[in-house]
Amino acid sequence: MRVEQKSAVKNSTIRFIVIALLFLLQVMWIALVIGVLAQRVPWISTTISILTMIIGLGIYGRHINAAFKMPWMIFISVFPMFGLPLYMLMGRSNATKRMRKIFQQVNDTLEPCYHQEEQVLQALKQENPFAYGNARYVWRQGKYPVKQNTRTTFYPDGAEGFEVQVEAARKAEKFLFLEYHAIEDGAGFAPLKEILKEKAAKGVDVRLFYDDMGSIWFVNGEFKKEMEAAGVKCVVFNPISPIVNVFMNNRDHRKIMVVDGKVGFVTGYNLADEYFHLTMPYGFWKDTGMKLEGEAVKCLTLQFFEMWNAMAAKPDDVRPFIEMWDTSETENTLEENVASYRQDGFVQPYAESPMRSETLAEEVYMNMLRMAQDYVYFVTPYLVLTDEMVREMTTAAKRGVDVRIITPGIPDKKMVYKETRSYYPPLLRGGVRIFEYRPGFSHAKMCVADGKVATLGTINLDFRSLYLHFENGVVLYGCPMIQDVKEDFDRMFEVSEEVPAGGVAQRGIPTRFGQLLLRLIAPLL
Repeated sequence: MRVEQKSAVKNSTIRFIVIALLFLLQVMWIALVIGVLAQRVPWISTTISILTMIIGLGIYGRHINAAFKMPWMIFISVFPMFGLPLYMLMGRSNATKRMRKIFQQVNDTLEPCYHQEEQVLQALKQENPFAYGNARYVWRQGKYPVKQNTRTTFYPDGAEGFEVQVEAARKAEKFLFLEYHAIEDGAGFAPLKEILKEKAAKGVDVRLFYDDMGSIWFVNGEFKKEMEAAGVKCVVFNPISPIVNVFMNNRDHRKIMVVDGKVGFVTGYNLADEYFHLTMPYGFWKDTGMKLEGEAVKCLTLQFFEMWNAMAAKPDDVRPFIEMWDTSETENTLEENVASYRQDGFVQPYAESPMRSETLAEEVYMNMLRMAQDYVYFVTPYLVLTDEMVREMTTAAKRGVDVRIITPGIPDKKMVYKETRSYYPPLLRGGVRIFEYRPGFSHAKMCVADGKVATLGTINLDFRSLYLHFENGVVLYGCPMIQDVKEDFDRMFEVSEEVPAGGVAQRGIPTRFGQLLLRLIAPLL
């Protein structure tokens, strides 16, 4: 078995290398053709100069974050032979026009299934007007409703959360859906893998949706064939190819599991060995997750179908999978179902998509900063911020809010770690406190404000999560679980080292130049 896994990893690695080489050759060939023609045909050189100016002005006029404009404008101006073809292939928004249309069609069919009870919003408004503003924003702009009658449970460790997921999967009777960025066909995933096969054999509708890039180092085509042979329906999201296109940069980073529409999980961890401490290449891997039971699970089911129906050969009718919350045709009446999950607080699962212009996840984080009066704590594995986010953090700190960020003490990507640290100086100058998690790599993505609002999910504080990836999270308002999240932050602070106000050790000129370059190209990576 271990030999087969190594073979799968080797085959996937070879596939990635071949595709990467073909990608580079494609760009180089286009640039070479343009360069040769420019030398031999005088008017082509003039045309390229004019195109460079026109496209540069076009980029400047686009209604996107300035951090995305600047790298392209510089790259096209300095290296027009490479910059122009690369931008035409990867930088234009209309390159994703087909995919935007597909996702819009799917969302149009799913939107009527989301329903926001006005009395729930009004109840939240009475309890916390500031939280109401965020909940209303997420509903109006994302169509993700806020729910009551949902019990939430927090898991401060990935291994602990995964054990609960395995037990929940054992109880599946109707359907079992999983959507994950990365799946490793290894020892950690093995217990759940066997349950998926067993349940499929018994007639349970089992579906597995995973990202090709996220899983490419861990599984190959044989894994998909094996699962499908066992009756598990599989869809691989956005398979990478040597054909350059902008959609290839949009990955599915969501992490969702739904059991029978009654129990759902949202996690920061993927389904791979390192998340469960079976391998420890970066010290202790700190990750978190949560379980939802009740009305809000319906929203997770619909979020799963946002991706599944966009990528599957034949979209599914979602109504049979959500009817337990819309009718009383279940073993218990609808009222009994609701009562069994009744708990204080409000729960709002939401999702981020690069196929829409609204940056929902970033606004949720910024709204938490705006509403906070006492403190806001963040934990993120990567810190690559927009100017707007830096401004919101420092503004909150300047009005007396205790703003803290926990980043890894041991990084998994050294270049990104250098980039993360390059954001320390402006934050520290603005009064934000930064802590590095000394036991190892903190992969959790959470935020808590004043003990009243918290969010947990897949969304890092970086460009990829906030602008390029498909993500998901859950906002909690006044739920008991918020205290558990706060206590987990307190435990992390105890084993973390605070970065002094003067910042990290003095950087040399080459290091500073490298960090500036990384910050410049970060939105394109």
